[in-house]
Amino acid sequence: MSAIFDPSTGKRTPVTILQLDRNQVVAHKTARLNGYYAVQVGHGLRLSRNVTRQMRGHYAAAQVSPKKDLVEFRVRDEAALALTPVGKTLGAGWFREGQFVDVRAKSHGKGFAGGMKRHGFSGQPASHGTSLTHRAMGSAGQSQGGGSRVLPGKRMPGRMGGQQATVQNLRVVRVSEEEGLVVVHGCVSGPKGCLVKLSDAIKKPWPDLSFLAATEVPKTEAITA
Repeated sequence: MSAIFDPSTGKRTPVTILQLDRNQVVAHKTARLNGYYAVQVGHGLRLSRNVTRQMRGHYAAAQVSPKKDLVEFRVRDEAALALTPVGKTLGAGWFREGQFVDVRAKSHGKGFAGGMKRHGFSGQPASHGTSLTHRAMGSAGQSQGGGSRVLPGKRMPGRMGGQQATVQNLRVVRVSEEEGLVVVHGCVSGPKGCLVKLSDAIKKPWPDLSFLAATEVPKTEAITA
């Protein structure tokens, strides 16, 4: 995380700086072929020798270079697919300052954690007979009345973190098209350098898409023999 200072008011705004690294539309998913509408976006760069033959053919069909990761974004209909043709580069200019976005990323993995750290349990009493079980979970279930079993969904020690987490309604503070940076207000899940997915906030009004109408969409022409 970082911060932005306003010299006139002295206000400090905590922000997270996100970088868009060579994002390109690789493929479209349609309801007729796949059962849903989605845009497949790739980011980064991967050497061809590190890509399987099947994936090399997938990238060659889209006429884009091999990507480090592929992510799908659901859209409503074919009209939304027309705004993002295959091969189009999605830079930081896709977002607007003041827009609200939902940010998804894999949370920082903590490894195996006990009940107190993972679920915030208070633990056992600190004195009065407690011996070597101060951070123990305690009872995991009843003996007879509930069937002498552990009920499904019981909060217990286990692996903590490493799961997708969504932070909603983050406001876009600044956008730098030249440097490919999007600065959002607040924190984002995950360690530094992790894969982050940005999408329009579903609980806020949709941004004005009039600027997309001015973008050039390549025309498709039918070729006849």
